[in-house]
Amino acid sequence: MSLRQRTLTAAGLLGALFIVVQYAPNWAFFLLGQAFMVAALLELFGLAERNGLHPQKTLGVGLALLVGLTFYFRSIPLEAALFGGLLAAGVYFVTAVNTAEKLAFFPASFAVTLLGMIYVSFPLNFLYRIRLESGPFTLYFLFAVIFLGDTGAYFIGKPFGRMKMTPIASPNKTWEGSAGGILFALAGAVLARYLLLPEIPLGLAALTGVVIHAAAQVSDPLESLFKRAVGAKDSSNALPGHGGFLDRIDSLILAGPLFYFIVTFIWR
Repeated sequence: MSLRQRTLTAAGLLGALFIVVQYAPNWAFFLLGQAFMVAALLELFGLAERNGLHPQKTLGVGLALLVGLTFYFRSIPLEAALFGGLLAAGVYFVTAVNTAEKLAFFPASFAVTLLGMIYVSFPLNFLYRIRLESGPFTLYFLFAVIFLGDTGAYFIGKPFGRMKMTPIASPNKTWEGSAGGILFALAGAVLARYLLLPEIPLGLAALTGVVIHAAAQVSDPLESLFKRAVGAKDSSNALPGHGGFLDRIDSLILAGPLFYFIVTFIWR
């Protein structure tokens, strides 16, 4: 894939992201987020199938959307949605597992079907809550930290990386790249604070950037483990030069919720 193609895809994604975050009404932002989440979840289920597992895609997507509804309708308790999802999955599998062949795949199938609502839907929906409660600029702060941190990790790690960080999950990631990522994330946090959130103390913004990108550096190889287990480089080829939808949000799976909790309980 040429650098030009990667750049064009990135520009299109960033442009669309800015329009949605800045101008979309809350309901549209939520629905678009659910659509992206479903696309990422289907890629995760596809990786599971390549590893010989049997996720029930329709059920898994339905459970993930159920969890998402608790973020939009605050009157629906998350714990009620989780129990409802568990109950629905229980009813489905007790009914559907009716042969010895299906029984052999039941534990893994049950686990990976439920995984979607915990690993994909639950963390990604915090992005909606960040925008709703703290506004677009706070979300831009998160994106600046993640995107610039990833850029720094690439440009420092590629020429100078020697010590492997997570050789099984991400063979190309190095501790030198990790340090570069933290430095660029720190710069992104400081820049975003000056341009967008001057009311946040500089030291707090800088520390937040470091902590958030450290979480992202765990979140990224965590998603890579699903791909490496089946020998895949990307979750799909839906986004030319950038892999799949799951690849684009892997860093946010752990970084997004952590940032929400920092903003809610420390920044305010």
